[in-house]
Amino acid sequence: MKHDRISWDTYFMNITIEIAKRSTCLRHQIGAVIVKNNIIVSSGYNRAPRGLPHCIETSCIRNELGILSGTQLELCEGVHAEQNALLQAGKDALGATLYINAWPCKPCAKLIINAQIKRVVVTNSYIDDSGIRLLQHANIEVVYLKL
Repeated sequence: MKHDRISWDTYFMNITIEIAKRSTCLRHQIGAVIVKNNIIVSSGYNRAPRGLPHCIETSCIRNELGILSGTQLELCEGVHAEQNALLQAGKDALGATLYINAWPCKPCAKLIINAQIKRVVVTNSYIDDSGIRLLQHANIEVVYLKL
């Protein structure tokens, strides 16, 4: 009897999607997982900085001001999933693969490049593709995974 196994990319992306469910952002539930040698190094989801109230408890300033997704990111008090995962991974991110259930924004792409992530696997798009374009310009392999 043949047994079909999911690929490593699908396996880690499924975990990423579950992690995203911990998000406290009112706009986007994003998860990120950093993997090296098929072992999870770290994970993260978008949330308020430690010790500060979450948007689900207070409100979203970007919603209140009618700010379009992908613009004026500096007004958001949240920490992105990629940022949280990279902080946890530290130097272990070097040469790893990052799984994320949306395209990274440009500020996160800069951090991904400097962390020397070698490969980024994404499932969903984001209104702004400047982060993806920056990763490609830096010769980081970007893989679009369709689940």
